[in-house]
Amino acid sequence: MSGEKLTKAEIIEQIYPRVKVSKKNIHTILDSFFEEIKKGLLEDKVIELRGFGTFEIKLRKGRKARNPKTGASVEVHDHGVAVFRPGRELKQKAWSLRE
Repeated sequence: MSGEKLTKAEIIEQIYPRVKVSKKNIHTILDSFFEEIKKGLLEDKVIELRGFGTFEIKLRKGRKARNPKTGASVEVHDHGVAVFRPGRELKQKAWSLRE
């Protein structure tokens, strides 16, 4: 696996030939889509996109950690983290990439 990045601009370029919508409109639709996902997560909703996966906010428990620069002990409080769980099909295809 190369770990190459795929940017939003590249995604728009790939969608453009397949739909009869301007690049500007595709950009607006994508931005609106991501904004709705963010809004839903911040309202503590689970975002389920069938055939793709699920986004949600999970609580990460606080802990004692160490500052790698200074070696000093640091207290990390409980905090929310955004997580993604791939759907079955995506998970199976991703699993086979390493084989």
